[in-house]
Amino acid sequence: MGKRVLVIEDEPNIIEAINFILSRDGWGVDTHSNGHDAVDVVLAKAPNLVILDVMLPGRSGYDILKDLRAHPQTAQLPVLMLTARGQNKDRDMAQRLGASRFMTKPFSNAEVLEALRSLVPQ
Repeated sequence: MGKRVLVIEDEPNIIEAINFILSRDGWGVDTHSNGHDAVDVVLAKAPNLVILDVMLPGRSGYDILKDLRAHPQTAQLPVLMLTARGQNKDRDMAQRLGASRFMTKPFSNAEVLEALRSLVPQ
């Protein structure tokens, strides 16, 4: 079974770019675009990794990450946080809540692939 990633992001152009990059690298990609039921979707899809935007409709990525870390099924799940705000306080918050990696937008294709490959070895 191949590697699966769930991208929780509400910007269509970012979803499309990440989907393209990862599909070409052999990842199966699922997407979700709101924070309301994101935790339920993660539990249902059981991906190898989650790419999680900080600013989502319904709930913030930080709240979702907090819930993922509190749930036994997802406590160790690698989570790459994405944000357009790259301030130190945002990075610190993500690390405090248990993000595996933190990346600011815009990002390069190589950055995304390197991050995912380091979080979920081939």
